[in-house]
Amino acid sequence: MSQPSVPAVRLSSVRLVRGGRVILHDLDLLIPQGSMTAVLGPSGSGKSTLLAAITGELAPVAGQVEVFGTVVPRSARGLLAMRKTLGVLLQGNGLLTDLTVAENVALPLRAHARLPEAQLQQRVQAKLDAVGLGAAADLYPRELSGGMARRAALARAIALDPPLLLCDEPLTGLDPIASGVIMRLLRQLNQTLGLTCVVISHHVRETLPVCDQAVVIANGTIMFEGSPAALSASTDPLLRQFLNGDPDGPIAFDAAPRKDAA
Repeated sequence: MSQPSVPAVRLSSVRLVRGGRVILHDLDLLIPQGSMTAVLGPSGSGKSTLLAAITGELAPVAGQVEVFGTVVPRSARGLLAMRKTLGVLLQGNGLLTDLTVAENVALPLRAHARLPEAQLQQRVQAKLDAVGLGAAADLYPRELSGGMARRAALARAIALDPPLLLCDEPLTGLDPIASGVIMRLLRQLNQTLGLTCVVISHHVRETLPVCDQAVVIANGTIMFEGSPAALSASTDPLLRQFLNGDPDGPIAFDAAPRKDAA
């Protein structure tokens, strides 16, 4: 593992293009190890595009992305090795419906860790216990509520004990109580395991209170980077529009959504 002084993620003058269109440009971002960072912004602003650059799914056309001090590789072998250090919580959970909760959580362990079966099952149970699903191991995804399914996906994302967890819109489709449970779980994992956590979201009120750092993406670039308190106190018209949910302002909410800028 890198020294704590090395950022978990660093973006330097990054430019990201999809479908021949520039989605994000002039990205300079530093995410410290052990931090919990909220990446906020309106729908279509490019938050998930940023996530794709960190995972190596989308290579920048300019600039550099580093994870724990190493430039995100372009080769398939290099990406496979790097992704073992990443946990990804997908917006749609990505649970396989014909497998039980325990079998879903075991998937990354079977793929990447050579463990005796008994030890593997112990690891699976420990991860389920960590997210409050210890009694749900034998249930199928269709038998879970939305919040339980998200927690099952979280257990799978941390199965390999990754030092970096990337969460893509983890609160989508959840009620306020389930949202609070997910955010509290993420904060607990961040604090107890020293896990660096990046939460991509447009749910400001649920996300900001549990984060150390806030980043706002709008108009194709990073408009703010700093503490949640500084963001809440900002008088910048664009930031105030986003935080207050105002329909009128610098952010054109009536613009046609771009399918490649999640």
